[in-house]
Amino acid sequence: MKANCLKVFWLPVFFLLVFPVFAQINPPEIISKSAVVMDAVTGTIVFSKNPDEEIPPASLTKLMTMHLAFREIRAGSASFEEIINPGRESWAVNQLPLSSVMNLASGQSASLRELLLGMAIFSGNDAATAVAMRFAPSIADFAEMMTMEAYALGLTKTRFVDASGYSEDNMTTAREFAEFCRIYLAENPDSIRDFHSVSEFAYPAAHNVPERNRENPGTRVQRNRINLIGRVEGVDGLKTGFIFESGYNIALTAERNGSRFIAVILGAPAEYRGDRIRDNDAENLIEWTFSRYKTIRPRPPAPEPVRVWKGRVNYADLALSMPLDFTASVERGEGLRWMIEHYEPLLAPLPAGTHAGNLVLSDNFGELRRIPLLTIAETEEGGFFKRIFDTIRLFFRRMRST
Repeated sequence: MKANCLKVFWLPVFFLLVFPVFAQINPPEIISKSAVVMDAVTGTIVFSKNPDEEIPPASLTKLMTMHLAFREIRAGSASFEEIINPGRESWAVNQLPLSSVMNLASGQSASLRELLLGMAIFSGNDAATAVAMRFAPSIADFAEMMTMEAYALGLTKTRFVDASGYSEDNMTTAREFAEFCRIYLAENPDSIRDFHSVSEFAYPAAHNVPERNRENPGTRVQRNRINLIGRVEGVDGLKTGFIFESGYNIALTAERNGSRFIAVILGAPAEYRGDRIRDNDAENLIEWTFSRYKTIRPRPPAPEPVRVWKGRVNYADLALSMPLDFTASVERGEGLRWMIEHYEPLLAPLPAGTHAGNLVLSDNFGELRRIPLLTIAETEEGGFFKRIFDTIRLFFRRMRST
């Protein structure tokens, strides 16, 4: 469909349309200090409580450690199956008292995959130390890499001083950590299946210990610390954390019917059964979110080139000004349909990024979303005779339409 309009140029204000704002209708009351629920695909925040309060992430820190390891593996400078002989600083006995560990010890070996599982499932501080020392000469150097990566991702309040999260000087916010988890899942889509949803892991196995100890390697089986896996529909990872300075934290993701949301809860009380308070907050937020929202992923055809008059070329290619996927309330999206509006006439010269029309998405309730269509490249003005010829054609075109 074409709409007759005056020529309108793209304005930066349209960037305000990228993420819609939703009213929070009867969200659950949660006890934890801070929380954010975000659509994992669109980045839309559908719930927040004190989203910018700075709180130590505790063992959620290990997700950044894993993120950097995955990046090195993708780059080909490391491999899941490479064998690491953890140094003294990585042994379980040398971790802080009451630390979570995977039981690394003198004389043992572990593949990088096993160390990553040790972080994802055991929350092993020893595993995080071993991974950090694989990629940097010291923990301080690796922590600097972590902070630099956070900054590169636009997370200005997130910083690290160690690889495992034991220090209260590590810092993040619920908003920033939810955004980090969104990026982490997008870059590492297999991490949920291969690491974060694994129910249990045994270490050390016979192949991890010296030959003299293989008949009795001291294997310890530990279960995934995310208690909501298998208890709440769709929950399949990511990470829990606790230090006294932060309280109980969790970064959680769940998928139902093609929609995936991320919940980050920080600062549940550091008291007896504080983990139950955290889990209860997380469960309530997940259930509420899926009862209210879903991700809509329309797949209309690519916009066709638009007619340009008085230019050196007759057509300009168009591109969407923002992603197609968006977050909507659960009742929307049935009978999804779309149409193209073109602004006419478009007269050269046209700079790249000219607002040339809209992709309009509608459902059974009416219009859902309007995405501006922008010209991809500059269209230069045509020669004298081309401009005269198009002027005459436009005149008769208008005459026919009146």
